[in-house]
Amino acid sequence: MTGASIITRLDARDRALFARWVIAEHAAPYTRRFWRTLTHLGGASATIALSLVPLLLGGNMATAATHALATLVLSHLAVQLVKRSVGRPRPSCGMLSHTLIVEPDKFSFPSGHAAAAMSIALGYAASFPQFAAPLFILAGLVGASRVCLGVRYPGDVAIGQLIALATGVAVVTA
Repeated sequence: MTGASIITRLDARDRALFARWVIAEHAAPYTRRFWRTLTHLGGASATIALSLVPLLLGGNMATAATHALATLVLSHLAVQLVKRSVGRPRPSCGMLSHTLIVEPDKFSFPSGHAAAAMSIALGYAASFPQFAAPLFILAGLVGASRVCLGVRYPGDVAIGQLIALATGVAVVTA
């Protein structure tokens, strides 16, 4: 089996999952609002605020915020490098004619929102392990929101989250 056929098969499965998870344009307003609200938690404003504001509190919060900020910056650099190198178009360029939120750029792989949410979750989970499960669940939902809103494939989300996890482990253990 060649590398190209494996990539083709993975892409087909990713597209099939996307087709099952994306919500329709005519979905209930509360459904669209729910997923849009979640997706904004992985955006630049929320993730930067969640990693900078707690620095003012000192103690464990400052340590957690420092880990979150370092992971956020490093994972974002990695995501942008991969995104610009791979250049996978978003679902709206081929599979879907609509999205339920504005696309920040034209590239789909990997997901910056998913990486950002996971970066923040890992930064705080390392300092506050009792909150790890809800933080990781919330980060997972932020990633899922990108698929539901029609702007990412599931594989884009998974790789974005893996980049954040690898970066975060390196930051926290350094």
